[in-house]
Amino acid sequence: MKNPSIILDSSDLRLLDLLQHDASLSNQALAEAAHLSPATCHRRVKRLRDEGWIERQVAIVSADKLREAQGQGLQALVEVTLDVQAEEAMARFEAHAVQDAAVQQCWRVSPGPDFMLVLAVADMDGYQQVAARLFTGALGVRNVRAFFAVKRAKFDTALPLAWPRGAPAQG
Repeated sequence: MKNPSIILDSSDLRLLDLLQHDASLSNQALAEAAHLSPATCHRRVKRLRDEGWIERQVAIVSADKLREAQGQGLQALVEVTLDVQAEEAMARFEAHAVQDAAVQQCWRVSPGPDFMLVLAVADMDGYQQVAARLFTGALGVRNVRAFFAVKRAKFDTALPLAWPRGAPAQG
């Protein structure tokens, strides 16, 4: 459901779209691509950061290059079901999982398992170490189902943006 007090105009959306695809753009290059003055661009990006629209800017490291350089690398998608679905139990597992460096993503999901985790580990031994830390009865874990990635067909971090009526869609 939309919150009418939160308004993004087409310039804000254009900036978010551009930054999602290349956050390394200089303010000058970003302003030109967004058809804004550099001062206006800087002010809008600062507002988008201050208001939490832009959570952080990061470099995305190539998993393939890292695996090639280090000779190893294993990604796992893991379904986790807890014994009890009470909020306290869910929050306890979640707090423990998000602190583990191997956990790249942690999602509460429904229906089905309670959590979906995306793990990045060096090898199967690394996975077993994570399993020993996270998938225990002490954390209320009843069932774990792990799937090991054999090929990444797509990986994207850009969210689709809904453009205002009449504004040209960006891409």
